[in-house]
Parts: sequence; C-alpha cells; structure tokens
Amino acid sequence: MTEAPARTLFVNARLVCPASGLDEVGSLLVEGGVIAALGRELRTEGGAEMVDCRGAALAPGLIDLGAFVGEPGAEHRETIATASDAAAAGGVTTIVTRPDTTPPVDAPEIVDYLKRRARDTASVNVYPMAALTKGLAGHEMTEIGLLLEAGAVAFSDGPRSIPNARVMRRTMTYARDFGALVCCHAEDSDLIAGGAMNEGEFATRLGLPGRPKAAEALILERDVRLATLTGCRYHASLITCAESLDIVARAKKAGAAVTCGASIAHLTLNENDVGEYRTFFKLAPPLRSEDDRRALVQGLADGLIDVVVSGHDPQDVETKRRPFAEAEDGAIGLETMLAAGLRLVHSGDVPLGRLLAAMSTRPAALLGLPGGSLAVGAPADLVVVDVDAPWVLDAHRLRSKSKNTPFDGARLQGRVLRTIVAGETVYTYA
Repeated sequence: MTEAPARTLFVNARLVCPASGLDEVGSLLVEGGVIAALGRELRTEGGAEMVDCRGAALAPGLIDLGAFVGEPGAEHRETIATASDAAAAGGVTTIVTRPDTTPPVDAPEIVDYLKRRARDTASVNVYPMAALTKGLAGHEMTEIGLLLEAGAVAFSDGPRSIPNARVMRRTMTYARDFGALVCCHAEDSDLIAGGAMNEGEFATRLGLPGRPKAAEALILERDVRLATLTGCRYHASLITCAESLDIVARAKKAGAAVTCGASIAHLTLNENDVGEYRTFFKLAPPLRSEDDRRALVQGLADGLIDVVVSGHDPQDVETKRRPFAEAEDGAIGLETMLAAGLRLVHSGDVPLGRLLAAMSTRPAALLGLPGGSLAVGAPADLVVVDVDAPWVLDAHRLRSKSKNTPFDGARLQGRVLRTIVAGETVYTYA
C-alpha cells in the first residue's frame, strides 16, 4: 500500500458509475480519502498527483459478499492478508467474510478478532459475516443483536442450510426485529448427500453421483415462504438454476424482501467444463447445465439476480488432487471475478454498468456499506480497469495462498490496472 497523497486527480478516464448510470469520459478528484469532484472538464490547482487512465474505465471498487478467508483456523488455505492481496489485484475493495471458520463466527469476541486482524493485515476493507446458529449446527440461534453491535454486517451458516423450518422461522423473526440481512445457502443436505456434480446425463456418463437441482429449489422455496411470513430481509447466497430464478421472481413480484446472488463461476462455466474429472471445477453448489447458465445470465441482465460474488473458497493441493468424488468442493475467485465477468460484457449478454452494479452498488445497498458509487462524498474505493486488455491467466502468479482456480490457462479480456482504497493505491499492474 502506498501512502495516499493529499489529492489525486484521475484524468482521461471512462467514468462508469452504476449507481447513477454515468458512463462518460472525464476526470475524478480524490481528496482526503473521498471523491471530491468529477466531470468532463475538471481542473485542479497544484498539489494533486495526476493519474492518466489513458481511456481505461474508472469505477467503484467491487464488494464481494461472502468470501472464505481462512482465519481463524484454516490459515494454510488463506489468510486475511493473502485474501486482501488477491482482492486488490482483482479490483475488489471490500470483502465480506464467511462465518464457517474454526471456531465459527458465532460470538462477539470472534467478530472483534476478525476486525482487529483486518485492521492490522488487510489492504482492503474487510467486514465479517456472523453465524445464524451457534456452532453452525442449525439448532440454536446466535445473539444477533450483540453480533451486530460487534460489527457483523450480515448473518449466514455459510455453506449449510438450516434443516429445521421452525428454527429458521424463529431466526428470521429475530433477525427482522434488528433489520439484519439473512444470507442462506439453499441446498437440502439429505438430497445432495454423496453427490459430486450436477445430476443428469453428463454425471451418468462419468459414473459420478449427482446433486439434483431440486435440492436447491426445495430449500429456496421454503426459505422464501418463511421470509414472506416473517418479513425478514432474506438473501439467497448462491442460486444456480432456472427453477430458483422462478422462485425469486415470484417472491419479488409479491413484494417480499428477497434478493439473490450468483457466483461468477456459475455465470461463465457449466457442467461440461468438468471434462475428464477436473477437480478444480468441483464446486458447491455444482456447475449446472448450459441452459441453466444461460438462464442465470439472462437473470443478471434483467436485474433479477442482485449480486455477483466470487465464490472464493480456497483449497490446498492435497484436498483437490484426489479422485473427483473425493476431492473437496470450492475454487478461488477474488482475483478473477471481474475479468471473468467481463466475458459476459464482451459477448453482449450483460451491459458493463449492470455487471458493476451487481458487483458493487447492489452489495453496498444490501449491507448498508459505503461504496458502490462515484458520487461526491463517497469513499474513494475505486478500480481502474482496461476492459479490452487480453491476457492469459497463470495460476502460479495469483496472489491467493491456494491456487485452485477453474480459470487456469483461460484467455481473459479485461485487466485491473489500479485499485484504490480510501484514496490509497493498494495495487498497480506492472
């Protein structure tokens, strides 16, 4: 991280603000860690560092809602420091961390520990998500009020759904009274037990047990109905199929406070990418069919999908270099989220502003966080990206401690040139 100058003027930039719909060439002035001014003919009197963007896009920094960072308990997979370095290289200026650590984030003192570790080691903003139930066991709700006071920004049981509908209803009711956002993984644990990839013809050909889409739709339907019953703010962390989109669409039409997210992997890859048992493509939920992927892309373009996330879930070599059915689920994604997402822009499926809204503006609004905008007075959390720059990804050069990326060797188009947090440059592409 470089020391922030008193004033920085970004010139020759394509200013892209998804919050206001702005997309024009101009300049932007940063002063005291916030955006001080922007416009076509912006001028400043001496004392400002000049940054020539050379026509690259200047946009709000990305906000990743729900990344696994390893601390505490899994520092061999990732740390807050290495995750934040990877995030900065990918244009992510804010990470919201998952609660499924060891121990889980189910007490105020653990939230406080994460905040202190982030303050001491992170180069980007880090906000903890707390557990919905104690020990992530799905039986007894956590002290949501105390966790909010400690600094938690949302509540989830990580990659697990709460199996008991009564517990889920009580938890939602309690969360509603605090205005808390409940983020849930939608998969029936009994239906997916033993499954290794999307259930269907391709899994049968590979001789692998499948995880049916119905497992997702069943839990999502239940949770949406409970959210409607309780008035809770409910966010489906990851949806992967057309059936789930239909459920969310009905809930939104009925006026329920329901939102949903999708991972960049599920938007840009499908079950065929598993190929000959390639374990870096083994995810949870699994990659679905091309029809489902196309439905997700259309849902993003239409605004039905609110948030795009990295799905960052680092795994070490020993847990991935196994037979497919035995390998751990998960892939890293902080550093590749934006570049992979730009595939959808270059294909003409999703406008750039809509993609950035799902990666910055909408997460900020859902969580009540600053950022996601180029408005005057907003935090100077910014990314400069050449949306047309071609490059080939080399996993060994990624900054994440783990290297389990499904995009290794992929040809990408869109390179992050600079990432700024509170006016300070935390990453520059050399």
